Amino acid sequence: MNSNKILLVEDEPKVAAAVEKGLRENGFEVDVAHDGVLGKHFATSRNYDLVILDIQLPHLNGFEVCKAIREKNTSIPVIMMTALGAIDDKVSGFSYGADDYVVKPFDFRELLARVKVFLKRSSEMENPEQILKIADLEINLDTKIVRRGGKNIDLTAKEFALLEYLVRNKGRVISKMDIAEKVWDINFDTGTNVIEVYINFLRKKVDRDFDVKLIHTKPGMGYLVKSETT
Repeated sequence: MNSNKILLVEDEPKVAAAVEKGLRENGFEVDVAHDGVLGKHFATSRNYDLVILDIQLPHLNGFEVCKAIREKNTSIPVIMMTALGAIDDKVSGFSYGADDYVVKPFDFRELLARVKVFLKRSSEMENPEQILKIADLEINLDTKIVRRGGKNIDLTAKEFALLEYLVRNKGRVISKMDIAEKVWDINFDTGTNVIEVYINFLRKKVDRDFDVKLIHTKPGMGYLVKSETT
């Protein structure tokens, strides 16, 4: 059994009850909110290890709830769980700070696998302080603080994991399949452009305001992190 606490924000009673039951059976503590206003209140006033968030909610949609969560906490994993399955919907979810996206209808085992991936990664971060460096970029694996040129960079949990993986393999071209396996840790639909979306998010946060660009694309091959000083 574990003591991880999860917030589930879902307005469909049957879905909420089924997911809550499954999570509790796997040892998680669960709070349930059935509308966006209550979900926002819980997420911003209580401590959770992970949030599962529907988008189409009464009173306040999931995008706005996710935005509020990110304004308070940039590192807590947020999994969006919704019937909106178009690529544009997914990109919107990620732009508001979601770390993953599960489309209804889904097998609970898929959701559980994603939950465990994020919680496992969070627990693995609880090690003696380690710092990864490249050029003027520093990643503190203990505090999860990313700095470049002395300036803090706020990343979501998924963005942090992707940047960490790229920097750990600096100078090496990483394929999309490698990223899907090592960062997502589960079977990933490489037919979508989610990896490109995340790379673009990182570029805006890590490279845009600096002359030396660290994140590079090798067309048809993948991505790598390098600088003129490496």
